[in-house]
Amino acid sequence: MDNTTALLGLLGTGASHGYDLKNSYDRWFGMKKPLAFGQVYSTLTRLSRNGWAEMVGEEAGSGPDRKRYGITSAGRGRVQEWMFTPEVPSETLQSNLFAKTIIALLLGDPAGRVLDLQRAQHTAQMRELTREKKGAALETVLTCDYALFHIEADLRWIDLTVSRLSQLRAAVAG
Repeated sequence: MDNTTALLGLLGTGASHGYDLKNSYDRWFGMKKPLAFGQVYSTLTRLSRNGWAEMVGEEAGSGPDRKRYGITSAGRGRVQEWMFTPEVPSETLQSNLFAKTIIALLLGDPAGRVLDLQRAQHTAQMRELTREKKGAALETVLTCDYALFHIEADLRWIDLTVSRLSQLRAAVAG
């Protein structure tokens, strides 16, 4: 995920302090991996240097002055460009799971066991994501659904590979 442009997009909703911006980011995107405060402030500095954000005020606080940042017109343009540029689906042609399967076959180890272990891990993750969806806010449900669909695709690949394992073993040996 492009954290920098996502933060810039959140800044487009109104001028904000770094603390509030971090909380907004974490609410929408940081369920499993919240941003560190340092990352937010270094990103704000970079956004300002690029001309996409600017300091629009400073307020005295109990500690250092709190800087309030706003998005610039160039920043709004950057967010628009990012939002309306379709993402290229990941090819994932260099998958670790595929590499582990091939290495297991090359070493004469049980590649089926590698795939079974991964299937069990994926299934456990699916159960956890399904539990997280129960009674959750819509944004959490949609995020979990996105992950579940990717896991389902991996599981289909695992099943297909298991069904072709003897062919793959022959190709690796040959």
